[in-house]
Amino acid sequence: MEQHYKLFRVRELADNDESFIAALAEAFLEEVPEDAERLKKAVADKNYQEAYQAAHKMKPTIDLFELGVLDTLIEVQDWGGKFTKKELDVTGQLNTVITAVDSAVAEIKADFNL
Repeated sequence: MEQHYKLFRVRELADNDESFIAALAEAFLEEVPEDAERLKKAVADKNYQEAYQAAHKMKPTIDLFELGVLDTLIEVQDWGGKFTKKELDVTGQLNTVITAVDSAVAEIKADFNL
């Protein structure tokens, strides 16, 4: 439990209300994998604006569940941001984020029986 994510800030936000914590975990599972797929596709297609939007949308949840890849996600976001960095290859950073998301998803599913 809580190897690939942390619930400290979630518990604080939920004031230790277990049903609210479970609802936040469900929301994580509904949104983050979908956004991660969107981000993977955007990076592969070099769709900078879509990559920026997907990464930007993921940031608060990645931060709240403390996946440990917020700075890396910001690098991917900045690649597609208003100062598009076409010369950079963010594949490594993307893979780090996706691995963290996949690990957290599997662990949250198991921990919350979802």
